[in-house]
Amino acid sequence: MTSAISRNWEHAVVTGGAGFVGSHLCAALLDAGAAVTCVDDFSTGRPENIAPLLERPGFTLVQADVAEELPVGRPPDLVLHFASPASPADYLRLPLHTMDTGSLGTRNALRLAQDAEARFVLASTSEVYGDPQQNPQDERYWGNVNPVGPRSVYDEAKRFGEALTTAHAQTHGTDTCIVRLFNTYGPRMRGHDGRAVPTFVRQALAGEPLTVTGDGHQTRSLCYVDDTVAGILAAAAHGLRGPVNIGNPGEITMLDLARLVVELAGSDSEIRYIERPVDDPAVRCPDITLALDKLGWEPRVGAEEGLRRTIAWFRAEAGR
Repeated sequence: MTSAISRNWEHAVVTGGAGFVGSHLCAALLDAGAAVTCVDDFSTGRPENIAPLLERPGFTLVQADVAEELPVGRPPDLVLHFASPASPADYLRLPLHTMDTGSLGTRNALRLAQDAEARFVLASTSEVYGDPQQNPQDERYWGNVNPVGPRSVYDEAKRFGEALTTAHAQTHGTDTCIVRLFNTYGPRMRGHDGRAVPTFVRQALAGEPLTVTGDGHQTRSLCYVDDTVAGILAAAAHGLRGPVNIGNPGEITMLDLARLVVELAGSDSEIRYIERPVDDPAVRCPDITLALDKLGWEPRVGAEEGLRRTIAWFRAEAGR
């Protein structure tokens, strides 16, 4: 992952650094020689995600709600704003907190970057495309989002965050970048966070039926977390403003994903169909032409290998 870093960052601030993707970013930056300040309120992040980092030189943990304050002492040269509930189970449980983090939290992170003259990277999402009428989705597509549906607190928080980041760059000259992440998965996901991969893996390892929503023909494009982190850091180092899609263009139906997890887990679990959530996207697939052309980035870990690693991690966690 560190090969994507062409700048020698001295001090990086990672908001949401105890979360799934954030904790992997913290580790990658430390490996590259940067000092890292992780800011998290632990509303969805987990202490165990960063426990191995606490004794590493250069790592600092600050417990704070980024929508209220960002108490970072040493000025950073890189701000990665990844704080936000990201799974349906979390943002439906914390709707106002999700919107505050995407608005006030983004504003505070941008001010920190502006005052320190630091590079700023916003973690946006493929959810800004909503239930897309274009497939695959490239960065020019404006999306098809229900602004008052059950998913809107997350979708609109991220869309507002993109608009705020763009306005900040135009008004203050802040050095910003927007990355749109597509269905990242891997170790450190929570088994009950409501997303497909951890849900299927948890169910398969427990011998429970895998709950596929609707008819299972809706698609997602899964990107292993190591690839996602490499893409984020490549975008940070390049200077690209974005938005830029960071995802794996390998599209898979949820039914095929469930069957693959059962096979790789060596499980005899059955498939059970349940009601499909409101506004659940029918397709999701990134066009990564921009990332490939500008960043020289593309995913390297295939679905089978990534799922094997993820299943092995979940199995080890269950053993603990």
